[in-house]
Amino acid sequence: MGNQTLHITESAKSRISLMREKKDDPSLNLRVTVNGGGCAGYEIELAFDNAVSKEDTVFEGCVVTDDISLDLIKDSKIDFVTSTMGEEFKVLNPNAVSQCGCGTSFSL
Repeated sequence: MGNQTLHITESAKSRISLMREKKDDPSLNLRVTVNGGGCAGYEIELAFDNAVSKEDTVFEGCVVTDDISLDLIKDSKIDFVTSTMGEEFKVLNPNAVSQCGCGTSFSL
């Protein structure tokens, strides 16, 4: 995998920290998984869990992804945003050539 990385914003780290406090689980991480499908070819799934396998990479002690997903989202920024529509984690993938309006599906 080399030097592939994910960039985690302070806003995202703060929200993950808050979730750890709420769940009273300091090992809780945000897992980012990319699956085939969705509106544009690949779909990003975000979930909280505390499982870390040998195929996973942990970024900044709070975001986990597997090697296959990392190859598809390398150099992405993980952010937590608040808008009039609500609050959500966003994955901003500079490698995506198009992204669906749903915000979770992209193509390379």
